[in-house]
Amino acid sequence: MLTEVEAPSFLATRRGKLTLALLCAIAFLDFVDGSITNVALPTIRNSLHFSLDGLQWVPSAYLLTYGGFMLLGGRLADLFGRRRVLVTGILIIGISSMVGGFAQSAGVLIAARLMQGLGAALTLPAALSILTTKFAEGRDRHTALGAWGGIAGLASAAGVLLGGLLVEGPGWRWVMFVNPIACALVLLPVFRLIEGERGRRRLANFDGLGALLVTGGMLLLVYALVRAPIAGWESARTVGELAGAFALLAAFLLNELRQREPLAPLSIFRINGLGFSNLTQLVAFAGVLALFFFLTLYMQNVLGYSPLQTGLAWLPLCFAVAISAGIAAQLLSRVGTRPVIVVGAVIAAAGLYMLSRIPVDGSYVADLLPGTLVLAVGGAAVFVGVTTAANAGVPADKAGLAAALLNASQQLGGALGLAIFTAVATSRTNHLLASGTPVAHAQTSGFQRGLLLGSIFLLVSAVIALRATNTRGETEKPAVEAEPEVPLAA
Repeated sequence: MLTEVEAPSFLATRRGKLTLALLCAIAFLDFVDGSITNVALPTIRNSLHFSLDGLQWVPSAYLLTYGGFMLLGGRLADLFGRRRVLVTGILIIGISSMVGGFAQSAGVLIAARLMQGLGAALTLPAALSILTTKFAEGRDRHTALGAWGGIAGLASAAGVLLGGLLVEGPGWRWVMFVNPIACALVLLPVFRLIEGERGRRRLANFDGLGALLVTGGMLLLVYALVRAPIAGWESARTVGELAGAFALLAAFLLNELRQREPLAPLSIFRINGLGFSNLTQLVAFAGVLALFFFLTLYMQNVLGYSPLQTGLAWLPLCFAVAISAGIAAQLLSRVGTRPVIVVGAVIAAAGLYMLSRIPVDGSYVADLLPGTLVLAVGGAAVFVGVTTAANAGVPADKAGLAAALLNASQQLGGALGLAIFTAVATSRTNHLLASGTPVAHAQTSGFQRGLLLGSIFLLVSAVIALRATNTRGETEKPAVEAEPEVPLAA
């Protein structure tokens, strides 16, 4: 049942702490899969005989289904029970990762990555909606979302580190094999700590047309963005794909307005903070993702780092993200989400600008470390603030949808950012190569352009955040699910 009373501190209990740790572990599993294969790409290409064009689908296949099915996954969690959808997603990730680890051809690995993305699209919004319905608005929610935001930033860097360790250790296949082990470890605690729910709607009332339209539109949109740098932004193929995606999404909106029980009730956008928070997330994540993409290439292709050295180079950023996320979570109750997001985005933009000045003969301590630490401090604050603002005041029966919207904006931002920044960087590099510039100098100049554009995106996200509602949490009293006390041991 739903009550309008302020729940006692769930986080103060042993069960609450274990639940938060479990949900963050599940989030880490999903987030890390987006970057763990990046360092392994050269090895994977040689092992499975990928073409250069086909190799990009190892990371992009995950992004495609992750972003494409996110809204559907979040709403399914609201309609049919969050634990049920969460467990389904975890099983899909584990099985598909096992298949990918044993893959003997490029096609099988790409198919496995597509299924991994589908599993993550079910898992992540379910996990975040469980968090927002279990931890009451206020200090508990801020602390829990602070941990979640820290994990989001930490996982991207940790993925590169883990990828480097595994590639130079047991081999690239363990980039896939670690997932089934992790999935097995979290499944039992899921059943022990998270109560099952009855389906909130009957299947007969499910908005099947809306599901088809939004999933098809999102898949086509992400696919078009991923392929645009290769096919060309002005090509008939790219224009046609983008037009088709927007037509499907427009049809989805019209369908939702006419449905008695829509898949995604548009009334959710009346909740203060949701719209601008999602837009801030989209633009900011586009900028931040440029960091991992371009600097990883810079370290390996220009500075000659090994996969392990590249992974270890991200370790200080991991610690900085964790510390910054904890501080940002404590500031939310005092100053609210808007100042945390705006200041964080400006700091992150400054860090990315510092990195846009990387030289060909760069030094890690002088040229990479300062900028990555500055960006880590600001970026973590942005993600903690945005996640809190986007979930404030959301009713329990729409928590999955709100979580899905936030994560979908992140994935779309990442796809859009990489498409734009890669095109800009490649154009600059090709121009210099055509004029006889040495390869290392041409590549570095391209990376500089991409990183500079990323810093501009972060500044734009700060401006957008000025329009967002300043949520402190104490005055917000959304419905909270009453949780029965269930013993930890069955």
